[in-house]
Amino acid sequence: MVSRVIPVDVFDLVIFGGTGDLARRKILPGLYRRFLAAQMPAESRIIGAARAELTDQEYRDQVRAAIAEFVPADRQDPAAIEGFLARLHYVAIDATGANGWAQLKALMRENVVRAFYFSVAPSLFGDIAQRLSDHGIADAWSRVVVEKPFGRDLASARALNACLARHFNETQIYRIDHYLGKETVQNLMAVRFANILFEPLWKAEYIDHVQITVAETVGVEGRGAYYDKSGAMRDMVQNHLMQLLCLIAMEPPYHFDPDAVRDEKLKVIRALKPVPPEDIVRGQYGPGNGEAGYLAHAENPNSRTESYIALKVQISNWRWQGVPFYLRTGKRLRARASEIAITFKPPPHAIFDDASGWHENVLVIRLQPNEGMNLMVMIKEPGPGGMRLMQVPLDMSFAEALGAEAADVPDAYERLIMDVIRGNQTLFMRGDEVEAAWAWTDPIIEGWEARGDRPQIYDPGSSGPEDALMLMHRDGRRWREIR
Repeated sequence: MVSRVIPVDVFDLVIFGGTGDLARRKILPGLYRRFLAAQMPAESRIIGAARAELTDQEYRDQVRAAIAEFVPADRQDPAAIEGFLARLHYVAIDATGANGWAQLKALMRENVVRAFYFSVAPSLFGDIAQRLSDHGIADAWSRVVVEKPFGRDLASARALNACLARHFNETQIYRIDHYLGKETVQNLMAVRFANILFEPLWKAEYIDHVQITVAETVGVEGRGAYYDKSGAMRDMVQNHLMQLLCLIAMEPPYHFDPDAVRDEKLKVIRALKPVPPEDIVRGQYGPGNGEAGYLAHAENPNSRTESYIALKVQISNWRWQGVPFYLRTGKRLRARASEIAITFKPPPHAIFDDASGWHENVLVIRLQPNEGMNLMVMIKEPGPGGMRLMQVPLDMSFAEALGAEAADVPDAYERLIMDVIRGNQTLFMRGDEVEAAWAWTDPIIEGWEARGDRPQIYDPGSSGPEDALMLMHRDGRRWREIR
């Protein structure tokens, strides 16, 4: 199997915050990989924009160092690196003032795609959008990419959307969520809608429950002050886990079209039931294993912000009536793992005597590490002695199935940036989708704040608070092991 690389049109991409951490770790190394794969035309240009006073050469030296650090050694081709760096320019710019905007305008070309990546704090979005408009740098065909957080509640999300809408129409705004760029997340749609095997079973009649897990081994050290103002609910559930839930639960769109897909995701969000307090578990990791706990990392001994959250979520529609979706995410857990597990109901009648050996059929979609899918099925245990059942996986690891091509699969940021250049918004959130997610999230947060709830302390390296286990046990179910 040979993967196809389809070049995009020639573009000028301006990265505001071009010297920042995200640009160094993800955006610029990803663009180099697209250049190496011949997907980025040689005539395209990347313009870094930030406050630091740098020459083009000094900026290229910084990007060279970033490529050396964040691109695998076997993908570092000296000639390609030099060719990529030659495409780079830099403008020292004041996002809230007048300096640098005339120089940026002078660099822009006519008749090429113009994209502006706002890799900066949301508080600067309005200032940058205003100046792009005032100086005639952005036109009606330009595209603007904005990073999360898209607000911290419904009111701020609406204000942010209104701010962007003053200068750009909705078809020009790309709200990036890197989870939607993951290969396995997109394969979830292919598995559902391109295989008659699964879609007829994708409903309450056959599915017992769904688990979505995003577990991290790292804590919040180094960014504790920022994280303490958001917490796991705002940082992960309202966006990343919400998007995964939507892709699992959405109805088939009439076509694989940006608005058709996003219309169906929006219907899911609007159908989410309010979550009662007994279906919410919040936790904070304590000290242990020679490391400080959350309170020390957040530099706030009185913090009530959660580093872990688990929820039981229900959807009010015919397809999913009565099917619980269990969501959990947390810091300092046993392993780094992101997965979706769809557990099917047992057969309506057990014909084998060894009924005790039966295990659920489970479709597991692994997002990280080792992206892939497996389906747990029951077979006869080999050998004589009667019909004894055992569970085995039908496994599809991308690394094994695709071989060397798996290493060339673009990462999330690479794919999403190329989609921006193409003008394809399928994998980006629409403004009403963001606001609907906050409208569901806000009452949950307001509820625990009004009650004065404190997160439960859990041991680092564990699977989370004890109460999270009880959330499942009372329904006669168990969380999948984090590994």
